[in-house]
Amino acid sequence: MGLTLSLYIVYLHNAHHFSVAFATELLAAAAVISLASTPMWGTLTDRVGPVPTMVFSGLASAASLVGWAFIHTTFQAVIAGLCLAVFSGAGWGPGSTLLTRLCPEEHRERAYGFNFALVNLGIGVGSLVSALIVNLSKPVTFHYLYLINAAVSVVAALIVMPLWHQGRLDATSESVPDGGWSVVLRDRHLLLYMTASLFMMIGGYGSLESGFSLYVVNVLHISVHAIGIIFLISTVAIVVMQLPVINLINGHSRMRLLALSAACWSVFWFVLALDQHVSAGLAVVTLSLAMIVFAMGEVMMAPVGSGFINDAAPEHLRGRYNAAAGLTFSVASFLSPLITGLYFNASLARWWPLATGASALVGAGLFLLLRRVITPAHDGRVAA
Repeated sequence: MGLTLSLYIVYLHNAHHFSVAFATELLAAAAVISLASTPMWGTLTDRVGPVPTMVFSGLASAASLVGWAFIHTTFQAVIAGLCLAVFSGAGWGPGSTLLTRLCPEEHRERAYGFNFALVNLGIGVGSLVSALIVNLSKPVTFHYLYLINAAVSVVAALIVMPLWHQGRLDATSESVPDGGWSVVLRDRHLLLYMTASLFMMIGGYGSLESGFSLYVVNVLHISVHAIGIIFLISTVAIVVMQLPVINLINGHSRMRLLALSAACWSVFWFVLALDQHVSAGLAVVTLSLAMIVFAMGEVMMAPVGSGFINDAAPEHLRGRYNAAAGLTFSVASFLSPLITGLYFNASLARWWPLATGASALVGAGLFLLLRRVITPAHDGRVAA
Protein backbone atom coordinates (compact mmCIF):
# COMPACT_ATOMS: atom_id res chain seq x y z
CA MET A 1 0.00 0.00 0.00
CA GLY A 2 2.78 2.40 0.82
CA LEU A 3 4.04 2.26 -2.76
CA THR A 4 0.93 3.99 -4.08
CA LEU A 5 -1.12 5.10 -1.07
CA SER A 6 -1.02 8.84 -1.73
CA LEU A 7 -0.47 8.82 -5.50
CA TYR A 8 -3.94 8.00 -6.88
CA ILE A 9 -4.81 11.56 -7.93
CA VAL A 10 -1.25 12.45 -8.89
CA TYR A 11 -1.02 9.33 -11.09
CA LEU A 12 -4.18 10.23 -12.98
CA HIS A 13 -3.68 14.00 -13.16
CA ASN A 14 0.07 14.56 -13.34
CA ALA A 15 1.19 11.35 -15.05
CA HIS A 16 -1.74 10.72 -17.42
CA HIS A 17 -3.00 14.32 -17.68
CA PHE A 18 -6.60 13.51 -16.82
CA SER A 19 -8.43 16.45 -15.25
CA VAL A 20 -8.61 16.86 -11.49
CA ALA A 21 -12.39 16.58 -11.80
CA PHE A 22 -12.13 13.20 -13.54
CA ALA A 23 -9.54 11.92 -11.06
CA THR A 24 -11.52 12.91 -7.97
CA GLU A 25 -14.81 11.67 -9.44
CA LEU A 26 -13.24 8.30 -10.31
CA LEU A 27 -11.87 8.00 -6.78
CA ALA A 28 -15.34 8.80 -5.46
CA ALA A 29 -16.95 6.23 -7.79
CA ALA A 30 -14.42 3.64 -6.68
CA ALA A 31 -15.37 4.36 -3.08
CA VAL A 32 -19.05 3.78 -3.92
CA ILE A 33 -18.18 0.39 -5.44
CA SER A 34 -16.04 -0.44 -2.42
CA LEU A 35 -18.89 0.64 -0.16
CA ALA A 36 -21.37 -1.56 -2.03
CA SER A 37 -19.09 -4.59 -1.92
CA THR A 38 -18.09 -4.31 1.75
CA PRO A 39 -21.23 -6.05 3.13
CA MET A 40 -20.53 -8.95 0.78
CA TRP A 41 -17.02 -9.34 2.21
CA GLY A 42 -18.39 -9.23 5.77
CA THR A 43 -20.95 -11.94 5.03
CA LEU A 44 -18.31 -14.02 3.23
CA THR A 45 -16.00 -13.73 6.23
CA ASP A 46 -18.68 -15.07 8.58
CA ARG A 47 -19.67 -17.91 6.25
CA VAL A 48 -16.41 -19.27 4.78
CA GLY A 49 -13.85 -17.79 7.18
CA PRO A 50 -11.51 -14.79 7.13
CA VAL A 51 -8.51 -16.45 5.46
CA PRO A 52 -10.23 -17.66 2.26
CA THR A 53 -11.74 -14.17 1.97
CA MET A 54 -8.33 -12.51 2.40
CA VAL A 55 -6.64 -14.81 -0.13
CA PHE A 56 -9.29 -14.36 -2.81
CA SER A 57 -9.48 -10.58 -2.43
CA GLY A 58 -5.68 -10.28 -2.37
CA LEU A 59 -5.15 -12.23 -5.59
CA ALA A 60 -7.99 -10.43 -7.36
CA SER A 61 -6.60 -7.06 -6.22
CA ALA A 62 -3.21 -7.99 -7.66
CA ALA A 63 -4.79 -8.70 -11.04
CA SER A 64 -6.60 -5.36 -10.90
CA LEU A 65 -3.37 -3.54 -10.07
CA VAL A 66 -1.74 -4.97 -13.20
CA GLY A 67 -4.59 -3.53 -15.26
CA TRP A 68 -4.35 -0.19 -13.42
CA ALA A 69 -0.64 0.04 -14.25
CA PHE A 70 -1.33 0.03 -18.00
CA ILE A 71 -4.26 2.42 -18.37
CA HIS A 72 -4.16 4.88 -21.28
CA THR A 73 -7.76 5.99 -21.86
CA THR A 74 -10.51 7.18 -19.55
CA PHE A 75 -12.46 3.97 -20.25
CA GLN A 76 -9.51 1.82 -19.20
CA ALA A 77 -9.03 3.94 -16.09
CA VAL A 78 -12.68 3.54 -15.11
CA ILE A 79 -12.72 -0.24 -15.62
CA ALA A 80 -9.41 -0.87 -13.84
CA GLY A 81 -10.21 1.55 -11.02
CA LEU A 82 -13.62 0.04 -10.32
CA CYS A 83 -12.30 -3.54 -10.45
CA LEU A 84 -9.61 -2.56 -7.97
CA ALA A 85 -12.29 -1.00 -5.75
CA VAL A 86 -14.41 -4.18 -5.72
CA PHE A 87 -11.60 -6.48 -4.67
CA SER A 88 -10.03 -4.09 -2.21
CA GLY A 89 -13.45 -3.69 -0.57
CA ALA A 90 -12.60 -6.51 1.85
CA GLY A 91 -10.61 -3.90 3.74
CA TRP A 92 -9.40 -4.75 7.23
CA GLY A 93 -12.53 -6.69 8.24
CA PRO A 94 -11.33 -10.28 7.60
CA GLY A 95 -7.94 -9.56 9.16
CA SER A 96 -9.48 -8.04 12.29
CA THR A 97 -11.85 -10.99 12.58
CA LEU A 98 -8.99 -13.48 12.24
CA LEU A 99 -6.88 -11.64 14.80
CA THR A 100 -9.77 -11.49 17.27
CA ARG A 101 -10.36 -15.24 17.05
CA LEU A 102 -6.66 -16.09 17.33
CA CYS A 103 -6.02 -13.96 20.46
CA PRO A 104 -7.32 -14.29 24.04
CA GLU A 105 -9.56 -11.36 24.94
CA GLU A 106 -7.07 -9.81 27.37
CA HIS A 107 -4.45 -9.53 24.60
CA ARG A 108 -6.62 -8.27 21.76
CA GLU A 109 -5.91 -4.55 21.99
CA ARG A 110 -2.17 -5.20 22.11
CA ALA A 111 -2.52 -7.50 19.10
CA TYR A 112 -4.46 -4.83 17.17
CA GLY A 113 -1.84 -2.23 18.01
CA PHE A 114 1.13 -4.44 17.17
CA ASN A 115 -0.49 -5.46 13.90
CA PHE A 116 -1.09 -1.78 13.08
CA ALA A 117 2.58 -1.01 13.75
CA LEU A 118 3.62 -3.76 11.33
CA VAL A 119 1.16 -2.52 8.71
CA ASN A 120 2.64 0.95 8.96
CA LEU A 121 6.16 -0.41 8.82
CA GLY A 122 5.23 -1.96 5.48
CA ILE A 123 3.61 1.28 4.31
CA GLY A 124 6.72 3.22 5.30
CA VAL A 125 9.02 0.90 3.38
CA GLY A 126 6.70 1.22 0.38
CA SER A 127 6.71 5.02 0.68
CA LEU A 128 10.50 5.06 0.73
CA VAL A 129 10.66 2.87 -2.38
CA SER A 130 8.07 5.12 -4.01
CA ALA A 131 10.13 8.23 -3.26
CA LEU A 132 13.18 6.62 -4.84
CA ILE A 133 11.43 5.39 -7.99
CA VAL A 134 8.63 7.76 -8.99
CA ASN A 135 9.36 10.56 -11.46
CA LEU A 136 6.56 12.84 -12.70
CA SER A 137 8.36 13.37 -16.01
CA LYS A 138 8.51 9.59 -16.59
CA PRO A 139 5.02 8.04 -16.25
CA VAL A 140 6.53 4.57 -16.71
CA THR A 141 7.89 4.81 -13.17
CA PHE A 142 4.30 4.72 -11.89
CA HIS A 143 3.80 1.49 -13.84
CA TYR A 144 6.72 -0.03 -11.94
CA LEU A 145 5.14 0.94 -8.62
CA TYR A 146 1.78 -0.63 -9.39
CA LEU A 147 3.37 -3.82 -10.74
CA ILE A 148 5.49 -4.14 -7.58
CA ASN A 149 2.34 -3.52 -5.55
CA ALA A 150 0.60 -6.36 -7.41
CA ALA A 151 3.51 -8.72 -6.75
CA VAL A 152 3.52 -7.89 -3.05
CA SER A 153 -0.25 -8.53 -2.88
CA VAL A 154 0.31 -12.03 -4.28
CA VAL A 155 3.06 -12.69 -1.74
CA ALA A 156 0.80 -11.52 1.10
CA ALA A 157 -1.95 -13.92 -0.03
CA LEU A 158 0.54 -16.80 -0.12
CA ILE A 159 1.84 -15.98 3.36
CA VAL A 160 -1.61 -16.12 4.97
CA MET A 161 -2.67 -19.36 3.21
CA PRO A 162 -1.26 -21.71 5.92
CA LEU A 163 -3.91 -20.21 8.26
CA TRP A 164 -6.67 -21.32 5.88
CA HIS A 165 -8.70 -23.19 8.52
CA GLN A 166 -8.04 -20.71 11.35
CA GLY A 167 -10.57 -18.17 12.54
CA ARG A 168 -13.68 -20.03 11.39
CA LEU A 169 -16.65 -20.48 13.68
CA ASP A 170 -16.98 -23.97 15.11
CA ALA A 171 -20.45 -24.80 13.86
CA THR A 172 -20.62 -27.91 16.06
CA SER A 173 -19.99 -26.09 19.33
CA GLU A 174 -23.28 -24.20 19.49
CA SER A 175 -26.18 -23.26 17.31
CA VAL A 176 -25.69 -20.02 15.44
CA PRO A 177 -28.37 -17.46 16.39
CA ASP A 178 -30.63 -16.00 13.76
CA GLY A 179 -29.97 -12.59 12.31
CA GLY A 180 -27.58 -10.97 9.91
CA TRP A 181 -27.15 -7.43 8.67
CA SER A 182 -30.54 -6.44 10.12
CA VAL A 183 -29.13 -7.06 13.61
CA VAL A 184 -25.99 -5.06 12.85
CA LEU A 185 -27.91 -2.07 11.52
CA ARG A 186 -30.19 -1.96 14.57
CA ASP A 187 -27.24 -1.44 16.91
CA ARG A 188 -27.57 2.28 17.71
CA HIS A 189 -24.21 2.46 19.46
CA LEU A 190 -22.52 1.01 16.38
CA LEU A 191 -24.31 3.51 14.11
CA LEU A 192 -23.20 6.45 16.27
CA TYR A 193 -19.65 5.08 16.27
CA MET A 194 -19.75 4.82 12.48
CA THR A 195 -21.00 8.40 12.15
CA ALA A 196 -18.23 9.71 14.40
CA SER A 197 -15.69 7.59 12.55
CA LEU A 198 -16.93 8.92 9.21
CA PHE A 199 -16.22 12.54 10.16
CA MET A 200 -12.89 11.47 11.60
CA MET A 201 -11.91 9.60 8.42
CA ILE A 202 -12.87 12.54 6.21
CA GLY A 203 -10.56 14.52 8.47
CA GLY A 204 -7.92 11.80 8.17
CA TYR A 205 -7.23 8.96 5.77
CA GLY A 206 -9.89 9.90 3.19
CA SER A 207 -8.46 13.36 2.59
CA LEU A 208 -4.89 12.15 3.00
CA GLU A 209 -5.42 9.86 0.01
CA SER A 210 -7.55 12.15 -2.13
CA GLY A 211 -5.97 15.56 -1.70
CA PHE A 212 -2.80 15.72 0.37
CA SER A 213 -0.33 14.96 -2.42
CA LEU A 214 -2.29 17.13 -4.86
CA TYR A 215 -2.15 20.05 -2.40
CA VAL A 216 1.54 19.57 -1.65
CA VAL A 217 2.55 19.37 -5.33
CA ASN A 218 0.22 21.98 -6.84
CA VAL A 219 -0.37 24.49 -4.02
CA LEU A 220 2.79 24.31 -1.90
CA HIS A 221 4.95 23.46 -4.96
CA ILE A 222 6.93 20.83 -3.09
CA SER A 223 8.59 17.93 -4.89
CA VAL A 224 6.63 14.68 -5.05
CA HIS A 225 9.67 12.95 -3.54
CA ALA A 226 9.10 14.83 -0.28
CA ILE A 227 5.73 13.11 0.11
CA GLY A 228 7.36 9.69 0.43
CA ILE A 229 9.80 11.03 3.00
CA ILE A 230 6.97 12.59 5.05
CA PHE A 231 5.06 9.29 5.08
CA LEU A 232 8.22 7.45 6.04
CA ILE A 233 8.63 9.74 9.06
CA SER A 234 5.05 8.93 10.02
CA THR A 235 5.79 5.24 9.82
CA VAL A 236 8.90 5.46 11.96
CA ALA A 237 6.93 7.42 14.55
CA ILE A 238 4.18 4.79 14.60
CA VAL A 239 6.59 1.87 14.95
CA VAL A 240 8.44 3.62 17.78
CA MET A 241 5.36 4.84 19.66
CA GLN A 242 2.86 2.00 19.19
CA LEU A 243 3.90 -0.45 21.90
CA PRO A 244 4.59 2.14 24.65
CA VAL A 245 1.30 3.89 23.85
CA ILE A 246 -0.65 0.61 24.12
CA ASN A 247 0.57 0.25 27.71
CA LEU A 248 -0.17 3.89 28.53
CA ILE A 249 -3.75 3.86 27.26
CA ASN A 250 -4.75 0.53 28.81
CA GLY A 251 -7.77 1.04 31.06
CA HIS A 252 -8.55 4.56 29.78
CA SER A 253 -11.75 5.62 28.04
CA ARG A 254 -11.73 4.43 24.44
CA MET A 255 -14.01 7.23 23.30
CA ARG A 256 -11.85 9.92 24.89
CA LEU A 257 -8.81 8.39 23.21
CA LEU A 258 -10.59 8.38 19.84
CA ALA A 259 -11.56 12.03 20.37
CA LEU A 260 -7.94 12.84 21.17
CA SER A 261 -6.86 10.97 18.02
CA ALA A 262 -9.21 13.08 15.90
CA ALA A 263 -7.87 16.25 17.54
CA CYS A 264 -4.31 15.21 16.64
CA TRP A 265 -5.39 14.77 13.02
CA SER A 266 -6.94 18.24 12.97
CA VAL A 267 -3.59 19.70 14.07
CA PHE A 268 -1.96 18.17 10.99
CA TRP A 269 -4.44 19.84 8.61
CA PHE A 270 -4.18 23.21 10.32
CA VAL A 271 -0.38 23.08 9.96
CA LEU A 272 -0.84 22.19 6.27
CA ALA A 273 -3.04 25.26 5.85
CA LEU A 274 -0.40 27.50 7.44
CA ASP A 275 2.38 26.08 5.25
CA GLN A 276 1.14 28.02 2.23
CA HIS A 277 2.66 31.09 3.91
CA VAL A 278 6.18 29.69 4.41
CA SER A 279 9.03 28.52 2.18
CA ALA A 280 9.02 25.05 0.66
CA GLY A 281 11.88 23.90 2.88
CA LEU A 282 10.22 25.07 6.07
CA ALA A 283 6.93 23.54 4.91
CA VAL A 284 8.60 20.12 4.59
CA VAL A 285 9.99 20.43 8.13
CA THR A 286 6.68 21.52 9.68
CA LEU A 287 4.73 18.88 7.77
CA SER A 288 7.13 16.22 8.99
CA LEU A 289 6.57 17.33 12.59
CA ALA A 290 2.82 17.55 12.04
CA MET A 291 2.83 14.05 10.58
CA ILE A 292 4.32 12.80 13.86
CA VAL A 293 1.30 14.33 15.64
CA PHE A 294 -0.95 12.61 13.08
CA ALA A 295 0.85 9.35 13.85
CA MET A 296 0.18 9.82 17.56
CA GLY A 297 -3.51 9.89 16.73
CA GLU A 298 -3.14 6.72 14.67
CA VAL A 299 -1.43 4.69 17.40
CA MET A 300 -4.25 5.54 19.81
CA MET A 301 -7.03 4.91 17.29
CA ALA A 302 -5.94 1.49 15.99
CA PRO A 303 -6.19 -0.62 19.16
CA VAL A 304 -9.14 1.10 20.85
CA GLY A 305 -11.34 1.34 17.74
CA SER A 306 -10.95 -2.35 16.93
CA GLY A 307 -11.32 -3.18 20.62
CA PHE A 308 -14.68 -1.40 20.85
CA ILE A 309 -16.06 -3.01 17.67
CA ASN A 310 -15.06 -6.55 18.61
CA ASP A 311 -16.29 -6.20 22.19
CA ALA A 312 -19.67 -5.07 20.87
CA ALA A 313 -19.93 -7.78 18.18
CA PRO A 314 -21.72 -11.10 18.75
CA GLU A 315 -19.38 -13.92 17.76
CA HIS A 316 -21.46 -15.10 14.79
CA LEU A 317 -21.64 -11.54 13.41
CA ARG A 318 -18.05 -10.53 14.02
CA GLY A 319 -17.20 -10.40 10.32
CA ARG A 320 -20.21 -8.21 9.60
CA TYR A 321 -19.45 -5.85 12.52
CA ASN A 322 -15.88 -5.38 11.33
CA ALA A 323 -17.15 -4.85 7.78
CA ALA A 324 -19.66 -2.27 9.06
CA ALA A 325 -16.87 -0.39 10.84
CA GLY A 326 -14.89 -0.56 7.60
CA LEU A 327 -17.80 1.03 5.73
CA THR A 328 -16.83 4.37 7.25
CA PHE A 329 -13.50 4.17 5.38
CA SER A 330 -15.37 3.54 2.13
CA VAL A 331 -17.86 6.36 2.66
CA ALA A 332 -15.05 8.73 3.63
CA SER A 333 -13.15 7.63 0.53
CA PHE A 334 -16.25 8.51 -1.51
CA LEU A 335 -16.95 11.89 0.06
CA SER A 336 -13.36 13.09 0.50
CA PRO A 337 -12.45 13.28 -3.22
CA LEU A 338 -15.76 15.01 -3.96
CA ILE A 339 -15.02 17.58 -1.27
CA THR A 340 -11.45 17.92 -2.50
CA GLY A 341 -12.58 18.36 -6.10
CA LEU A 342 -15.13 20.96 -5.04
CA TYR A 343 -12.50 23.11 -3.36
CA PHE A 344 -9.87 22.71 -6.09
CA ASN A 345 -12.27 23.26 -9.00
CA ALA A 346 -13.70 26.36 -7.32
CA SER A 347 -10.17 27.78 -6.82
CA LEU A 348 -10.60 27.42 -3.05
CA ALA A 349 -7.84 24.87 -2.53
CA ARG A 350 -6.15 27.05 0.08
CA TRP A 351 -9.19 26.65 2.35
CA TRP A 352 -9.45 22.88 1.92
CA PRO A 353 -7.09 21.89 4.80
CA LEU A 354 -9.07 24.02 7.28
CA ALA A 355 -12.35 22.34 6.30
CA THR A 356 -10.70 18.93 6.62
CA GLY A 357 -9.38 19.71 10.09
CA ALA A 358 -12.83 20.93 11.14
CA SER A 359 -14.33 17.58 10.06
CA ALA A 360 -11.91 15.74 12.34
CA LEU A 361 -13.03 17.92 15.26
CA VAL A 362 -16.70 17.09 14.58
CA GLY A 363 -15.75 13.41 14.83
CA ALA A 364 -14.05 14.09 18.16
CA GLY A 365 -17.23 15.65 19.54
CA LEU A 366 -19.35 12.69 18.43
CA PHE A 367 -17.01 10.21 20.12
CA LEU A 368 -17.40 12.12 23.37
CA LEU A 369 -21.17 11.95 22.91
CA LEU A 370 -20.97 8.17 22.39
CA ARG A 371 -19.02 7.83 25.63
CA ARG A 372 -22.09 9.01 27.54
CA VAL A 373 -24.36 6.22 26.25
CA ILE A 374 -22.16 3.09 26.29
CA THR A 375 -21.19 0.92 29.25
CA PRO A 376 -17.85 1.41 31.05
CA ALA A 377 -16.85 -2.08 29.85
CA HIS A 378 -17.39 -1.21 26.18
CA ASP A 379 -15.59 2.06 26.78
CA GLY A 380 -12.58 0.11 28.07
CA ARG A 381 -12.66 1.69 31.53
CA VAL A 382 -13.20 -1.66 33.26
CA ALA A 383 -12.47 -5.23 32.27
CA ALA A 384 -15.06 -6.52 29.82
